[in-house]
Amino acid sequence: MLAQAAPLTQAAAGFWSTLFLPTLPWWELVLRGIIVYLFLITLIRLTGRRQVGMLTPFDFILLLILSNAVQNSMNGGDNSLGGGLILAVTLVSLNWGMSFLARRSKSIEGLLIGRPIFLIRDGQLLERNLRAEKITHHELLAALRGAGCANIEQARHAILETNGSITVVRAETHSAR
Repeated sequence: MLAQAAPLTQAAAGFWSTLFLPTLPWWELVLRGIIVYLFLITLIRLTGRRQVGMLTPFDFILLLILSNAVQNSMNGGDNSLGGGLILAVTLVSLNWGMSFLARRSKSIEGLLIGRPIFLIRDGQLLERNLRAEKITHHELLAALRGAGCANIEQARHAILETNGSITVVRAETHSAR
């Protein structure tokens, strides 16, 4: 009877050790998390700005596939609970650190978050900025309609904010008295 209990005890011990103990060193998980985080921040920063609510189905699918694609490069095949928790703390800490740095330095803020971009300035459509920020005419016109402008001429400014939203300043209309 005791001979049968020993393998069960060993199996239970093996289960608990593989559940919590990472197979990779903790510092490697942290390093992998940092590298993937910085790579993705750079990649996403280069692809333009969009609010989560403004994601097209293609953008959403890309994010889902991208998260799956980088998962193994972060965990290095370590599927332990401990490894996942180490990565979670690493990613949340990096995000907090980036926010902290952006609040402390205007140059880092510009690099990480960006600056507002005029899409329409003084009533003139800035095509180059639309192309650079990957904003379609349909998206711009939808933002104008949302601000009560029927067309571009009714907007004095349209600004792509750092959070991906478009702010519209209506042109002043002077009524004849």
